[in-house]
Amino acid sequence: MFQGKILLIEDETKIRRFIQLELEHEGYTVEEEQDGRAGLNKALSKDFDLIILDVMLPSLNGMEVLRRLRQSSQTPVIMLTARDEITDKVMGLDIGADDYMTKPFAIEELLARIRTTLKHRRIDSPPSAAVQIGNLKLDKSRHQVTYDNEELELTKREFDLLEYLMLNKKIVLTRDAILKKVWGYDFAGDTNIVDVYIRYLRGKIDDKYRVKLIHTVRGVGYQLKL
Repeated sequence: MFQGKILLIEDETKIRRFIQLELEHEGYTVEEEQDGRAGLNKALSKDFDLIILDVMLPSLNGMEVLRRLRQSSQTPVIMLTARDEITDKVMGLDIGADDYMTKPFAIEELLARIRTTLKHRRIDSPPSAAVQIGNLKLDKSRHQVTYDNEELELTKREFDLLEYLMLNKKIVLTRDAILKKVWGYDFAGDTNIVDVYIRYLRGKIDDKYRVKLIHTVRGVGYQLKL
């Protein structure tokens, strides 16, 4: 039975493989990375139910990964570390970790903490995969967008951008935050690509249906509201 999708960011091969096998045995889908920067990029560019994040990582340590992740994502994070320092735990929790475990640990305890964290998230999450603002509706489970029941033809990037805007309706999103979430942290281009895709969406929604949904906040970024 599918239990959820987990991203495992851990540089120690044996530990990573052991956790992955145990999680898959419990019914979770697991993706893995062994590098902090690559892990952050994947966390920002894909949807996960939970992230297991080691502190000591090459290229970008776990604390910095978490700090950057929390700028645009609230995906639950359980941190792992070989250091049993109270200051480290406090720092991780203050930055935004949902839980913290010290190595070595019993796999049964990790699984229990994962279940608890996911349970809390499901209680707090809306029951539907669909998001609607006025006549604009996005259904992630069907990967479908409609306006007044007419289906819109969007590319994957346009869909991801619109979803991010709709999930954060009425919130002003900076170009940098949009770029990191929709294109990924290691995207080699600049923020102008965000403006280009905003124009694409406006052409397919605002202009076509003569509505004003996507607003420019000059000098900052964009906001989706009625």
